[in-house]
Order: sequence, then C-alpha cells, then structure tokens
Amino acid sequence: MEAQSLFSLSSSVSSTRIIYTPSPFARSSLIHLQETGTLQALHPHKSERSGLNSCLFFTVLSGSGELVYDGKRYELRTGDCVFIDCRKVYSHETGHVNTDNSGTNNVNSLWSLQWCHFYGPNMNAIYRKYQERGGRPVFQTEQLNNYRTILTELYQIAESADYVRDMRIHEKLSSLLILLMEDAWCGEKASNNTPSTVDIQQVKEYLDLNYAQIITLDDLASRFFINKYYLLKLFKERYGVTINAYLNQVRVTYVKQQLRFTDKTVECLAIELGMEPNYLSRLFKKVEGVSPSEYRKKWRGN
Repeated sequence: MEAQSLFSLSSSVSSTRIIYTPSPFARSSLIHLQETGTLQALHPHKSERSGLNSCLFFTVLSGSGELVYDGKRYELRTGDCVFIDCRKVYSHETGHVNTDNSGTNNVNSLWSLQWCHFYGPNMNAIYRKYQERGGRPVFQTEQLNNYRTILTELYQIAESADYVRDMRIHEKLSSLLILLMEDAWCGEKASNNTPSTVDIQQVKEYLDLNYAQIITLDDLASRFFINKYYLLKLFKERYGVTINAYLNQVRVTYVKQQLRFTDKTVECLAIELGMEPNYLSRLFKKVEGVSPSEYRKKWRGN
C-alpha cells in the first residue's frame, strides 16, 4: 500500500492531498481510501468527471461554488456537505459567474474544500441505502466539526507508517458513513418533528417488548393512531426492513439465545412465540442458514 502527498497540482488551486493505493486485501474486502486532502482555489476552475468507481465526500470550508450532479444544479456555500456516487456524471466549479433573478451578475468567491474519495465492495448498496433513508447529494449538518475531524484524521492515518493503517482507514470511513446515515435520516425526516416520526421509535420499542405476542399491522395502527400503510412506509424508511421482517429478526434472536443457553425444544419455543414448530424451523433456517438443531450443535457441541 502506498500513499503519496502532493502539493499544488495545478495553477488554479493550492492543495495538500494524499493519493492512496490500498493493499489488494483492502481493495477487495474493506472500505478503502483513494484520495484525501484540502485545497484552496486560486483562480476560477471547474472539474468534470464520470464513470469513477468512487464515492466523493467533501465540505466547503470557505467561499462558494456550484455542483452539477444527476441532472441537477446545486449552489454550494460555506458549511455545505456533499456526498455523491462518482459513477454518475458530475462537475463542480468555483469563481464562475451566475445571474440572479434581478439580472445581476454575481461571481462566486473562490472556495476552499476538504474532501476524500473512497470506495468498497459494498459501496453501491450503501449509497442506495443512504438515498432510501432520505440522504441528499448536498446538505447542511449540525455535525460539521465531526465530519472535518474525520477527514483530518483520515489524512493523518494515510500518511502514517502504521502497519494496520488500511484497517484504521476502514474504521474511520465507517465512522464517516455512520454520520452520513444519521444525517440522511435526521435531515429529511426527524427535523420535521411530526408525531408520526416520533411514533416509529415507540413502535420498535413495542415490538422489542411484545415479540412473543400475536401482533398485526391493524393492531399497531390502532395502538399508535397512525394509518397502517403510512406506518409501513415510515418503519421501512427508518430501519431499512419491514415491520414483519424486523419482528422475525427479534424472534429469531430470542430463539438463538434459548438454543445456546437453555434446553428448551423447538416445540416449546414455538408455543412461547405462538407459532407452529415447522414454521419456526423454516423461519430460523431462512434467517440463519441452518436448522435450529444444527445451530445448537454448533454452539454447544454434543
């Protein structure tokens, strides 16, 4: 794995960046870094790219500019954050002239940016999940200092001689993705502070406590005073699974605990959960890939 620090790559910007080459293991198995750094624009400039197997995150430290991504145009200001899939066509520029509604020409103040390009074997699915949760290409955040800290630490790790730096980079990029997922939810949904949004956490807590009971969608809708179809939509957006799938996950987790630490039979557990034993066995194997008896044997031996 190699990291190369580069300075002032063009006359348009002054930059400090690391172009990073991850190990083959990191490239195939981890979220890995491709490039990170900071830049200050010295003159108006524009970058256009497409078809990169990369995701780009950057924040505007100062100044202003413009992003064109996925057919839309975004005006960027100090404090804005950008998270995009670089397989799509995109461009960003600063110092360009735009015309406001009154016909006045305005010139963007030259920006400074802090950024990283990164990728991983599951990044396409992760970016789709970000979008499903309401994540936008451009957003404002209350966690700006946390983003900037992560980017600074990424640079420090990448230029270090740490023999496990690919793992540390993976950890730091995972922290970045967690922040992005939090903002995807909070920025689009929770900031509205509607009763329906608040109820979703209450629904989950109710399922966590009452998974052994027979629970229907109509019962939940009545209990939490919400349209059942809207409830389905909100729960899926918030937790990434349907209510039924989540309930099955909780029930399977309970069965796993009992199989490992008690001598209860599948028949007994099925009665506790209000299920037919055969159905519980099929559900368990679908989720875990092995039957309940095989799972118990693996964890408890003979």
